[in-house]
Amino acid sequence: MDDVPLPYQVTQARDETADTVTLTLAPTGTGLLAPFTPGRYALVHALGVGEIPVPVSRIDRHELALTIRSLEAVSAALCALRPGGRVGLRGPFGTGWELDRAAGQDLLVVADGLGPAPLRPLVLDALAAPQLYGHLNVLVGARTPDDILYAQQTHAWSAAHGPPHCAVTVDRPGPAWEGPVGAVTTLLDGARFEPRNTAAYVCGPAGTIRAAAHALLRRGLPAERIRVALDGFPDGDAGHRDSAPPGDVPLSRDGGPVVGWDQVESPSAAAEPDT
Repeated sequence: MDDVPLPYQVTQARDETADTVTLTLAPTGTGLLAPFTPGRYALVHALGVGEIPVPVSRIDRHELALTIRSLEAVSAALCALRPGGRVGLRGPFGTGWELDRAAGQDLLVVADGLGPAPLRPLVLDALAAPQLYGHLNVLVGARTPDDILYAQQTHAWSAAHGPPHCAVTVDRPGPAWEGPVGAVTTLLDGARFEPRNTAAYVCGPAGTIRAAAHALLRRGLPAERIRVALDGFPDGDAGHRDSAPPGDVPLSRDGGPVVGWDQVESPSAAAEPDT
């Protein structure tokens, strides 16, 4: 890693929602960042504005995709970029999801809010090597149907017979919505996994992480097999979603670190009912 940002150019800008954009970036010079793995993040410098941390949402050799929600000056400047625009990148930072440790296990991905972005590289890696894993489950939650990230891909997975098994729920359905309504944890009953042989990956607001981790513990998943990370941005405007750390150990809002639930909450705290 170098303290000097390396120059990258936007090769594609895709509007995911009204306020969220995925930028595909390619290096413009001879310098290359060290390889990223799913779950790690970059520090992205908007020229003349500032720098923010963003988890990678796709890894394709030297190209990286970053999914960014416009929340303040730096993220707004990045979301306004179009092909040909320039940014500076530093990284990789943080810890990864460690998918390589889950060989032979069922995989359970629980993503709420912006959570699908850091988890997307993990899902794509698992789909590329299905022989290494058992059942792959992808459970997605969003505020409204219009807030679903990677909606076309997610709906295609939901309509297929798998893999992966994919289900999507929203908090506030519109008149055309025919899918589930409620918290993403309500989708766990339809997932296919053997608790004692499952690796779970949870990303989203703190309240979602806490509720999902507790629900998985009640189903018999060992705490060390539940890996969690807050999604990349605070979302205190999200009504029921809180911004407090989900357990005894604060998790940073910089796309990392990814940690096991056993490092976040004591067993006695996990035994207490969710409020």
